[in-house]
Amino acid sequence: MGGMHEDIDRVLFSESTILEGIERVAADVTEHFRGRDFTVVSVLKGSCIFSADLIRRIPIPLELAFVSASSYGDRTTAGELEISFFPTGEIEGRNLLLVDDILDTGRTMARLKREFLDRGAAEVSTCVFLDKPSRRDVELEPDFRVLEVDDLFVVGYGLDFAGRYRNLPYVGVLEQSIYASVLEPSVDADSNA
Repeated sequence: MGGMHEDIDRVLFSESTILEGIERVAADVTEHFRGRDFTVVSVLKGSCIFSADLIRRIPIPLELAFVSASSYGDRTTAGELEISFFPTGEIEGRNLLLVDDILDTGRTMARLKREFLDRGAAEVSTCVFLDKPSRRDVELEPDFRVLEVDDLFVVGYGLDFAGRYRNLPYVGVLEQSIYASVLEPSVDADSNA
C-alpha cells in the first residue's frame, strides 16, 4: 500500500502559504468582531483543521460550535438539508462566523446561512478555506476566504476523498486515476465535504 503523498499529482498550496493566508483572515475576522460576542460555527468534518488553526490566531473572546449538514436527495438535485448543531441551544441573537473548508456550488453554505438567520441569528458571516467560484450555482460570496482555487479535485488540510487525505499538511491535486474509477460520470467529481 503506497503512501498518501504518492497519490498527489501536484501541490497547489504549501503549508506555509496556507498559514500565511490564515493569519491574514484571522486578522480580518478579529477586526470585524472586535468588541462583540461571537461564535465560530465549524462545518464538520472538512473544516475542523482550518477552524482549529483559525481560532488559535484570533486574540479576542469567542465561542466554538459545530454543525453537521447532510443533504438527502438524489445525485442530481439537492434534497432536504439535515442540520445538527453542537452544542444544541439558542442561536437567536448570536453573531455567527460560519466556517467551511471549501465553497464550491455554494448550495450548502447558502442553506446553512439562511437556516441560522431563520433561527434568529443576529449576523451570519461566512469564512472559507478554499473558494472555487467557477463552480458556483447560487449567488454567494464568502465574507472571508483564505485562498481561491480553480476547478480541480483537491485534497489535504481537511479536504478528503473517500474519507482519506484530510491529514495532509498541504493542499494538492489528487491523481485522476485515484478517483476516476470510483466516481460515476453523473456524480459531482468534487464533493470535498
